[in-house]
Amino acid sequence: MRILIKNGTVINANGRQQADVLIDGDKIVALVARPGDDAGVSDKAGAALLALGADEVIDATGKWVIPGGIDEHTHMELPFGGTFAKDTFETGSRAAAFGGTTTIIDFAVQSKGKSLQEGLDTWMAKAEGHAVIDYAFHMIMSDVTDETLPEMDRIVDQGVSSFKLFTAYPGVFLSDDAAIFRAMQRSEKNGGLILMHAENGIAIDVVVAQNFAAGNTDPYYHGVSRYPVFEGEATNRVIRLAEAAGAPVFFVHMSAKDAVDVLMAARDRGTKAFAETCPQYLFLDLADLGNGFEGSKFVCSPPLRPASGGHQQALWTALIKGDLYGIGTDHCPFDFEGQKELGRGDFRKIPNGLPGVEERVDLMHDGGVVAGRITPARWVELISANPARMFGLYPRKGVVAAGADADVVVYDPNRKHVLSAKTHHMDVDYSCYEGREVQGGSDVVISRGRIIVKDGEFFGKAGDGEFLKRETAHWVRKN
Repeated sequence: MRILIKNGTVINANGRQQADVLIDGDKIVALVARPGDDAGVSDKAGAALLALGADEVIDATGKWVIPGGIDEHTHMELPFGGTFAKDTFETGSRAAAFGGTTTIIDFAVQSKGKSLQEGLDTWMAKAEGHAVIDYAFHMIMSDVTDETLPEMDRIVDQGVSSFKLFTAYPGVFLSDDAAIFRAMQRSEKNGGLILMHAENGIAIDVVVAQNFAAGNTDPYYHGVSRYPVFEGEATNRVIRLAEAAGAPVFFVHMSAKDAVDVLMAARDRGTKAFAETCPQYLFLDLADLGNGFEGSKFVCSPPLRPASGGHQQALWTALIKGDLYGIGTDHCPFDFEGQKELGRGDFRKIPNGLPGVEERVDLMHDGGVVAGRITPARWVELISANPARMFGLYPRKGVVAAGADADVVVYDPNRKHVLSAKTHHMDVDYSCYEGREVQGGSDVVISRGRIIVKDGEFFGKAGDGEFLKRETAHWVRKN
């Protein structure tokens, strides 16, 4: 199948270009600058390819042609609190596609007492034959032991080159400083990258118990109990361990000014510390956890932060300056009916997680580009190029260029629509952004040369997505 996208504006992380894009099979084979475009370079070979014709022509007049989005942080079918995240790899990846995302990086989970390989095999089986778009994995390490440390090398060889550890969730996922340091020492040797959920979970549990004993049982107290300073303390501690190990470190779902300040200070002194944030921390706040049990819809960890305290502004500033590297969703949806309700009367039992994989690209365009905070190129960098670079997928993914995978989105930067559970494709019964109008939307989504979404209709199928074997974190070691 040969597809020609003509008359659009190609936007990559390094700028924009008026060019036609030719796709042949699963690759982009040519970008041909249109006459009069000073930014373009004449491509005689590309022009010759265009002359051969195409099976389908997409007119992108007035629209942007961007690389497919990469959501670097999803949790499909994750077990939590006696239930499972509602989206499967099929439903979740389908929703991602509607939102302009063509690659997800999910988390395979090592169960305590089990091997890393068993965890990876389990998650591979969940995804294979079901995912609509391409997928890769990070590895959650629940046990750092003399047996699992050398196993990290074998997991890296299989293309899973990042490992997530926690300073939160005592008794479930929490790793102490010795375990984190040992894992960092190993990753420094095998080229992997340590990802951290940084909150002081031991201190948090003290405050949680105190609030519950005082009769504070509503979802609001989930947020109140997880102080911003606990995220800042854990972030600082982990950065110092990474410096001692000589290894890079990446912080997932950064939410608090306390953590951002620590990150920026470390980067200023040359530490290879990187981080993402999520749309919920940019557009929602602690007040959303109020309103009685309705607030359970917004329970996640780290929690939404108070509107006061400068948290959102600190995150936006770090995004603008480049200290925050990407936008993941931490997509982990649980229905309000029947799942979030497990914690009615006890906020400690509310499954932690929010839906968002379908809304990420449009929220960041509306709140970032339309609001004048970031340029279109920076938007593409955050939603696609940087995740590809950080996690060993670039330049196969994250760029509209000859030789790259044909993951391409024709994006209308002017189309307005309303986010709602009534119209989204995520398998969850609410939206965190119910009724919010956003500007910008994906008109055509192409995954490895196949049109899977066009004008609101779905043309993909389960099993079309392929597992992506990722390279090691060499990119972060060179910068």
